[in-house]
Amino acid sequence: MGTTPYLRLDVAVLDRNIAAMADLAAAAHLSLRPHAKTHKSLEIARRQLATGAVGLTVATIGEAEVFADVCDDLFIAYPLWVDAADAHRLRALAERTRVLVGCDSFDAARKLARLPVEVAVEIDSGHHRSGVQPAQAGELAARITELGLRVRGVFTFPGHSYSPATRATAADDEAAALAVATNSLAAALVPARLVSGGSTPSAGFSRAGVLNELRPGVSVFGDAQQVELGTIGFDKVALTVAATVVSHAGGRVITNAGSKALGADRAPWATGYGRVPECPDARVVALSEHHSTIEWPAALPALGSQVLLVPNHVCTAVNLADTYVLSDGGTWPVAARGRNS
Repeated sequence: MGTTPYLRLDVAVLDRNIAAMADLAAAAHLSLRPHAKTHKSLEIARRQLATGAVGLTVATIGEAEVFADVCDDLFIAYPLWVDAADAHRLRALAERTRVLVGCDSFDAARKLARLPVEVAVEIDSGHHRSGVQPAQAGELAARITELGLRVRGVFTFPGHSYSPATRATAADDEAAALAVATNSLAAALVPARLVSGGSTPSAGFSRAGVLNELRPGVSVFGDAQQVELGTIGFDKVALTVAATVVSHAGGRVITNAGSKALGADRAPWATGYGRVPECPDARVVALSEHHSTIEWPAALPALGSQVLLVPNHVCTAVNLADTYVLSDGGTWPVAARGRNS
């Protein structure tokens, strides 16, 4: 189907994953705004919107510029530091779609003043990356409104859910933090119409009644991290990297898919750099730029044969490719590849 390595997308599994997350959100009475940084694909975005997503989440202005072709409500869910060039791009973007921007400081908000965007205050719910403390959200929101900006609400990313023992507790932390932040905005007389959170590992534990929106990303494809976390099984992995076995040196399997195809992410708890659905006990134990080394505790696949590898972090693997090769024939472009700013 293509010269290896390439991204192989099982469209049937993709569609089941999209439908499953839409059903999960609907059952919890939550709006769904999937994170398009995972797939970077207009075709997949159209499928998500057709299945009930209220809009899309993106990581950068560049991604928003791409997805404005198919979506009329985009959330850049990171605190931006806007310079003159960014301001020009945001004005042009706002002529095409509704734009919501994350913010966690008054200094950053001043950079957004007089731009035709709305703002969501980011809070830290335990991941300790960006975001203000929940009790400080109302004070910041009030100051932002004094700049003439409209605050839509609050959001967080429970990134500490990416650990085998913390999927449920991270969702608890998220709900508690968002409840405090929502009350903080109410005390500052800024209504929180948006209370947004959610990650793929924690989505199933998200608390309706506190949150009103989920923003999962990886759920559309699945990856080796989600398998190891217990979020999914291999049957829900839609995206793999097709690779060719090029060597049996040392009694191991060497393929032609290295870090430039799989990405190099490996969480401290991960058991390898990737997984192999056809041999669940196999582990990608080493990566170089163009080769992966796999401990394969079974009869080795023949030299020249193809194997499917599941990357640890599918988002980084997608950003390394130009095209999806579809399991049912054809290709889709990775339209927002490289739109990292």
